[in-house]
Amino acid sequence: MGLQNRAQTHSEKPTSAPCPCRLRRPSPRGSERAFGLQFQKMLRWRAVLLLPLPLPPPPRLLRRLPHPRALSSSSSSPLPPPGMEASYKFGPYKIDAREVFHATPVSYAMVNLRPLLPGHVLVCPKREVKRFAELSSDEISDLWVTAKEVGARLEQYHKASSLTFAIQDGPQAGQTVAHVHIHLIPRKKGDFEKNDEIYDAIDVKEKELKEKLDLDIERKDRTMDEMAQEANEYRALFS
Repeated sequence: MGLQNRAQTHSEKPTSAPCPCRLRRPSPRGSERAFGLQFQKMLRWRAVLLLPLPLPPPPRLLRRLPHPRALSSSSSSPLPPPGMEASYKFGPYKIDAREVFHATPVSYAMVNLRPLLPGHVLVCPKREVKRFAELSSDEISDLWVTAKEVGARLEQYHKASSLTFAIQDGPQAGQTVAHVHIHLIPRKKGDFEKNDEIYDAIDVKEKELKEKLDLDIERKDRTMDEMAQEANEYRALFS
């Protein structure tokens, strides 16, 4: 019986846990690789969190284009000189601002289309007035004060020694443009053989002025550029 029990004891082998030495351990290389991947993933997330948010693109500023009519008008007519109006009235005619070199609130002075002598200019009231008697007292005062100031500067500029102021008040007096204006002419010794001849010359120039304004043809004697250049020189005398 004892032998039998021993035999059974030896024949039935009890189940036991596997040997710890046989358990599969992770290789050192595999664990390092997994740790490295996890670390790289953490770094990527950290970089994403630290990056600033992209700014939206700035809004496009739309330039407001001028109206086509404004473009055409600005390209066709040059800007007036500083302090000058766009145009001036001389009777029924429109005078370009580039021809005007001095102006007050009620008077203006412009270069002449065909000057009789160097510095021959016209001083006019801004208001369209046919006869001298129709001017107000303020207009008369300002007109002559303007003529005095213009004359003094032009006499010095042209190294003249005298001045002629002339008004043709009405058609029978030789006025051809129905707008009061003073002929202002710097004078030098010997510019006319007989001094009174200048008044006949003024009559001739007055008629030529009206003919040119009426016909509105190309100015053969003086171009707009020449007149504008002279006006610029005179304008500098008042700055």
